[in-house]
Amino acid sequence: MTDPVVLTENLTRRFGDFTAVDHVSFQVNAGEIVGYLGPNGCGKTTTIRMLLGLLEPTEGRASVLGFDAFRQSEEVRVRSGYMSQKFALYDDLTVLENLTFYGGVYGLRDRKQVDETLALVGLTGHERDLARELSAGWRQRLALAIALVHRPQLLFLDEPTSGVDPTARRAFWDLIYELAQGGVTALVTTHYMDEAEYCGRVGIMRDGKLLAMDTPAALKTSVIPGEVWEVYAEPLEAALTALARTDGVLRVGLAGDHLRVIARAGLGAEALARAAQATGPRPARAERGEPTLEDVFLSLAK
Repeated sequence: MTDPVVLTENLTRRFGDFTAVDHVSFQVNAGEIVGYLGPNGCGKTTTIRMLLGLLEPTEGRASVLGFDAFRQSEEVRVRSGYMSQKFALYDDLTVLENLTFYGGVYGLRDRKQVDETLALVGLTGHERDLARELSAGWRQRLALAIALVHRPQLLFLDEPTSGVDPTARRAFWDLIYELAQGGVTALVTTHYMDEAEYCGRVGIMRDGKLLAMDTPAALKTSVIPGEVWEVYAEPLEAALTALARTDGVLRVGLAGDHLRVIARAGLGAEALARAAQATGPRPARAERGEPTLEDVFLSLAK
């Protein structure tokens, strides 16, 4: 059996009295795309910084590509690519100059490899564009190219799509899939619930703790404590209050023009519609809904 590409055991980091990462244990296998999902400040970036050897763990240990993440950090970094939350680009340099500079940091002198990386991320033809003149989506591509130029075995992508439009996000994930098919492993942090659906497995973080890690489908099956319903009623506020008081309703919240309800199995559409109808002028209705990772997160974080 192949050793894990990333392995953490009770990985912990404290800053004074504050615990940023609290006894986190997980593994990432070769070729996987693993999402690390959670709100800002939950410990995702601190975890990556320890895996890259930029921070020493307070407790626990981590190995990356078979090397001790902190004691052999140079061996880790030369074999890994890192795309940070704030793209580390030189605005006064062109696309080609940025990529050539960062390639040189890794000892790369092969212009052909630089050109191949530009082609991979779709930047061919933009070599002479200044970084400061690029849109957010194109800057994202350049930042990814910088992380890839030395052909790493492992990518750490920290909030890589923050601030870019949905089209650019989708194009970015297409690139990640292409890289994974070529054998690259990726650990991707995000606070976008829908984006985590793209990952083979997802770890959910809150307040420094890893609450769960599994495939999105398995998390939805094992974590959500009941059935998901979409309830349409008027007025919504009164229906929300009525459903919140209904026996068997585990959680209810606003979801645009309707209510999203998690209810114990067996409660049924008729019972939910009847409860929501109690104060409304029009008939209410309830339809089965599809569970999401947001439902999973809310169930774990309660």
